[in-house]
Amino acid sequence: MRVLAAMSGGVDSAVAAARAVDAGHDVVGVHLALAETPDALRSGSRGCCSKEDAGDARRAADVLGVPFYVWDFAGRFAEEVVDQFVADYAAGRTPNPCLRCNEKVKFAALLDKALALGFDAVCTGHYAQLHDGVLRRAVDAGKDQSYVLAVLSQRQLSHALFPVGDTPKSAIRAEAAERGLAVAAKPDSHDICFIPTGDTAGWLTERLGRRPGPVVDAVTGEVLGEHAGVHGFTVGQRRGLGVDRPAPDGRPRYVLGIEPVNGTVKIGPAEALDVHELVGERPVWAGHSPVGPVECVAQVRAHGGLADAVAEVGGDLLRVQLRAPLRGVAPGQAVALYRPDPGGDIVLGSATIR
Repeated sequence: MRVLAAMSGGVDSAVAAARAVDAGHDVVGVHLALAETPDALRSGSRGCCSKEDAGDARRAADVLGVPFYVWDFAGRFAEEVVDQFVADYAAGRTPNPCLRCNEKVKFAALLDKALALGFDAVCTGHYAQLHDGVLRRAVDAGKDQSYVLAVLSQRQLSHALFPVGDTPKSAIRAEAAERGLAVAAKPDSHDICFIPTGDTAGWLTERLGRRPGPVVDAVTGEVLGEHAGVHGFTVGQRRGLGVDRPAPDGRPRYVLGIEPVNGTVKIGPAEALDVHELVGERPVWAGHSPVGPVECVAQVRAHGGLADAVAEVGGDLLRVQLRAPLRGVAPGQAVALYRPDPGGDIVLGSATIR
């Protein structure tokens, strides 16, 4: 097969490309330039997509002996990921930009261009297993990225390769060193790639400005404080609530709800965070759309937030009844559905929590 290897400049994508070469594929490496000012996207091990990363990717391609290109996807990334991220927070939602990037950039814009140029598949360093069109969790549970890949359609999965998902991360680093790849010991990037400081609230305030509103006790309706904007909050948040006194019973308070229209943030006790049912919109299926109720495991965060559930499609919506309540579930997040399997839980599909 002709394979386009997306090379971020990290160890995972470098080894993924190397394994694609070993498998006998005709491999071409490509680094995605996702920002007009790439130097601003890295601070130590935070962020990614800097000129340093592009250079690391090019050197890895040289070691592997494959052609290498840099493609400018900055406009698409800004429109589909960054701008949508800002809009979602302004609307009181909690988006996952990595999931959005996979959906709209790496496996939409990049894959479409790859197919148009005659490639058969896109190869990435994501930690997930994909065999015969079946997407599963990675062997390394701590690095599993199937949650952010659950948004991919059957068609997109049919043109994808995830060569490192069957190997623990420690072994991937050892393999990179054996292959002479200089990125073998390179630290993993952390947090949101376009917010390398890690200060999401501050970054959003720079773009949205101050939008003051009340912090309200969800039980009594009492105004407890004022905030600078709903974009600084997410459901389940405990710290930074802007309240100068504890609850009457001395227990912590949490963000229970966000009302962007009137700028209200509602807070209350932990037990009020319990969610027993989810409604998701725009469901995407790794296989065929299920008919009738489906027993599954629902996951609402990239790591953690799992519960046994029963899911059912109704029109354009997905309804998920949780057998045990989950906390910290926010509109804008994704709910991914899995079917337990000895070879690694199988991804059924996902939807955006409404």
